[in-house]
Amino acid sequence: MLTLKDLRVSTADVSTVLPRAEQDISATVETVAPILEKVRRGGVEALTELSETFDGVRPPSLRVPQWKLEESLAHLDAQVREALETLIERAREVHSAQLPAASVVSPGPDARITNRWVPIERVGLYVPGGQAVYPSSVVMNVVPAQVAGVSSLAVASPPQKDFGGYPHPTVLAAAHLLGIEEVYAVGGAQAVAMFAYGARDAAGHQVCPPVKLITGPGNIFVATAKRAVQGVVGIDAEAGPTEIMVLADDSADPSLVAADLISQAEHDELAAAVLVTDSMTLAERVLTAVDEQAAQTPHVDRVKQSLTGSQSAVLVVDSLDVAVEVANAYGAEHLEIMTGDDVALSDRIHNAGAVFLGSYTPVSLGDYCAGSNHVLPTGGASAYSSGLNVTSFLRSQQVIRYGREGLGQVARHVSALAAAEGLPAHGEAVEVRFR
Repeated sequence: MLTLKDLRVSTADVSTVLPRAEQDISATVETVAPILEKVRRGGVEALTELSETFDGVRPPSLRVPQWKLEESLAHLDAQVREALETLIERAREVHSAQLPAASVVSPGPDARITNRWVPIERVGLYVPGGQAVYPSSVVMNVVPAQVAGVSSLAVASPPQKDFGGYPHPTVLAAAHLLGIEEVYAVGGAQAVAMFAYGARDAAGHQVCPPVKLITGPGNIFVATAKRAVQGVVGIDAEAGPTEIMVLADDSADPSLVAADLISQAEHDELAAAVLVTDSMTLAERVLTAVDEQAAQTPHVDRVKQSLTGSQSAVLVVDSLDVAVEVANAYGAEHLEIMTGDDVALSDRIHNAGAVFLGSYTPVSLGDYCAGSNHVLPTGGASAYSSGLNVTSFLRSQQVIRYGREGLGQVARHVSALAAAEGLPAHGEAVEVRFR
């Protein structure tokens, strides 16, 4: 099922040996642009019409009523509720440790600069509802925003025909468990448009005020819409298909490696599942285990498409040193390390959304209950961006206060630099204070 690539590659070869699944956002612009404009002009009525077109149902109301949130939580399976409560507790603990502290610096006498962090005022959180149900994504988006101090949080998730036009009840229950009261039955590119432009009803009443930032994963249409509205609002990232890379040597258990590759492949036909190893024996055993385990998984067709795609492979390299180079060049969303010295190798990893060490730390633990965030950079973006975290919902702001003495110490420097840049009025603005 997976392709074995017995190659001795250099990092320059990684892009050709391990190509990523193609997701050409430009190809969907023509579809998404009219949706955005329709919502911008038509508000609530446009949103309900688009829901009927794309989701096959008109939601009874755009905003999910309070009683529905309460009902969804009341009927939530007890084990699922306990799991969500555990996830929320651990996620709060982990994300609370990310809060940056303010600082005050005095560069000289009578001079003071405060570096402070200010939360974004209003955020729209998107929770997809395609091939799976994602209450965990509600937690992963809401918790860091709440820890950051965001005062206004809105959640959108697609209306479901099977649930009377409301989002999946487990998603609603998770939102209510987190204290979120503003939830909308809207999916896809139209949800992004609603967050960016706001939505009014026929009487002109603001049903959903616009937000300042949109976060959360979605399909290619959601990614395209987020790119289109960037600038009107901020966005976290354009999420692509999920990825797992396992870096392993002959000490790894092939059945565990296979299980972890399959676990990500079941997300999406375009998901990437890659093993990089210096052991041909392990590679061959993993291939056998993948074939055996994949045949038993409920989503066998989806898994098979993912694992037979060009984005998935077993790659055999000369050494673990080369494996580390490959991992850094690839910059996987999820990187598992199963070797004789996981910690030493992890210290050499620069590019990865999140790193999972050892046989008892599968990616699915991070998806659901580690306390870490599972909204991570894909497509190699880990080389320059981070996963969703508390600072994603904060802005760094500086407060400057100089007195007469402090300004006087640097006045001539300001004037000199202003003259050098051909902006004499800048210097004059300082000099006039001492005449």
